Amino acid sequence: MTRYDHVEGPGAESPLWGSGLRALADRHPLMADAVSALALAVVSTAPAHLVFGRHPVLLCYQLGLVLPLVWRRRAPSAVFAVVAAVAFAQWLFAGQALPGDVALLAALYTVAAHCPRRRTLVAFTVLAAGNLLAVIRWAGSEHGVKSFVGLCGLALAAGTIGANMRNRRAYLAALEDRAARLERERDQRAQLAVAGERARIAREMHDIVTHSLSVMVALADGAAFAATRAPQKAAAAMEQVSGTGRQALTDMRRFLGVLRADEPDALRHPQPGIGQLDGLAAQVRAVGLPVRLRVDGDVASVPAAAQLTVYRIVQEALTNTLKHAADVTRASVRVSCPGDRVEVDVRDDGHPVPSSGQGGHGIHGMRDRVAAYGGQVEAGPLPGGGWRVAACLKLGDPEPVNAQATEGEL
Repeated sequence: MTRYDHVEGPGAESPLWGSGLRALADRHPLMADAVSALALAVVSTAPAHLVFGRHPVLLCYQLGLVLPLVWRRRAPSAVFAVVAAVAFAQWLFAGQALPGDVALLAALYTVAAHCPRRRTLVAFTVLAAGNLLAVIRWAGSEHGVKSFVGLCGLALAAGTIGANMRNRRAYLAALEDRAARLERERDQRAQLAVAGERARIAREMHDIVTHSLSVMVALADGAAFAATRAPQKAAAAMEQVSGTGRQALTDMRRFLGVLRADEPDALRHPQPGIGQLDGLAAQVRAVGLPVRLRVDGDVASVPAAAQLTVYRIVQEALTNTLKHAADVTRASVRVSCPGDRVEVDVRDDGHPVPSSGQGGHGIHGMRDRVAAYGGQVEAGPLPGGGWRVAACLKLGDPEPVNAQATEGEL
């Protein structure tokens, strides 16, 4: 229900009619000004039609004062100049004041409403001078001062109302511009949030799926090789494949459960952290790659989000070792928690295998994760052979600037 729905009686819909008329006048200003000028001409001319009938020249002055108001909003200064010129000619050649002189107030109001303040002051000065001339010629000596003060008061009121309308229009335009700017900023923030969430989902799915598939492919190759020579080892490898697949499904269920607040699996299966690195290392050992894990420091003081980041970094580094390293015989993982930061160091003794396709997104994903904690990731070959991935997470306040910049790059 609108504020006018409950109003009863005659004139109940007048506010709606008024707003409709204002909207029509804003869309067609020339037509609105023509109608108002015609109405002013009829109202000011009808009471003195007998006088105009006997003196047609006065009717010409009357129309010359009123008709220019048709273009008052299109050319406010020019219209005021024309009306003032006609009024001055009336003062020179006509013997009396006319009802159409009120057009001077309308023209001054329009100048004040649509022109700068300097032009308004000039127009007011011109009208005040015209009032003085009119009082000197047509008003008696005993009423001259009162008449001049009254006419100047009317001119001041018209100029003040016009200036207030100009200020109100500028204020409303500023509000509309501010609202549009805030709306654009809100949409941009929403787009950045969507892009950041999309990048986060892509990183999580990449880490979960890539690692699990790499382990499953390695186990399946081993099972196929041992199928005829050692059926028991092949069966054990296939059980590992099955277990890895179920673990991948569980990890995906955990992640999707976090995205949905009403998902009960999000409570039953929390996100992995540093405590789950033992299982990750055991999973890689089952493939045939010996992994030595060492965790130092107070793990309990590390936030859950930072622990998830550490887990994903180690997971991605070991996955890259399985996929891209040749002649690898061992790998080592070290996680240190001094208190104000977390340091991760993953090494292997293999040799990088040239890739025929495009580079993956693993290193970029690790850098994106660590950037949210104001840290950096170093990945590269070791001097004596092998590959090293090192990362440092600062456990102070996250740096939002780096995080936003990372989201913008994605």
